[in-house]
Amino acid sequence: MQALYTLDTLEKGITAGEAVKLLQKHFDQSKELLVYLIHFFTQVPAYAETDAYKRSAKHLPSEQDLNVNTKIAGSDILWKIKEDELYKEQLTKEKPELRLDKELVRKMYLQLSETQEYKRYISAPARSPKEEKEIFDFIFEYLLSNELFISHVEEIFINWDDDADMVVQLFKSYLHKPGSLNFREIVVKDKWEFARVLITTIIEKSEHLQSHIIPKLKNWDAERIALLDMIIMKMGVAEFLYFETIPPKVTINEYIDIAKEYSTEQSGQFVNGILDSIHKDLQGEGKMHKIDFKKA
Repeated sequence: MQALYTLDTLEKGITAGEAVKLLQKHFDQSKELLVYLIHFFTQVPAYAETDAYKRSAKHLPSEQDLNVNTKIAGSDILWKIKEDELYKEQLTKEKPELRLDKELVRKMYLQLSETQEYKRYISAPARSPKEEKEIFDFIFEYLLSNELFISHVEEIFINWDDDADMVVQLFKSYLHKPGSLNFREIVVKDKWEFARVLITTIIEKSEHLQSHIIPKLKNWDAERIALLDMIIMKMGVAEFLYFETIPPKVTINEYIDIAKEYSTEQSGQFVNGILDSIHKDLQGEGKMHKIDFKKA
């Protein structure tokens, strides 16, 4: 949807190949955001060693300064992330350290170190996989609930609002099993193929898809319909006609939710009415064949 919206705002015509490249760019931006989140996240517990060094280097360090607990910096989870070859490859490629706000890392660590959860963790003399997992889950949720951190991410990643849910889920999955994520292909092949075929279908069959929509607008001027609403409806009709594995009711419900989330207050109801009407017509006319657009 985001890629199609971008394409519709361009003055020149666009080919299906160029549309797919733009779609890939959107996914690359999602990966860039994920890599940065992981990098920032690892810097927070790792700062325990930096804090210990700075405090011990004071002119007159106190006993507390000389005994900063750095247990978390040696966590098995942290080391597995740092030793992940595919993650290291992305660090070299993306260079997230160039965007890192080191002062914010320091603030996040100092605030974290004052929480009861962190104090309870470092007070335990031994390590346990369960406690390690719990404290790292806590750190991530702590960052996500921190306004300073979220403002920082929003400032450098314009795609945060759109990609946050997906990237957070990927991060959590990776955190529970470091080394499990293929950073070269964060969107699995079947999902990428679906997205590629969907955007190609809409580019190639745009006029045909619109021919099903315009007659349903009745007193609406097609030129005054919200651009996102038209894109959403085209996506819905494309799924009706060409994607055999997707039940029409699923299509309608998904695009109602997308319209509510991204378009106007009335868009959910409007999209629902138009798509439902088109679906009934296609069924009544026996046109719900759902075949590949190239064969249609």
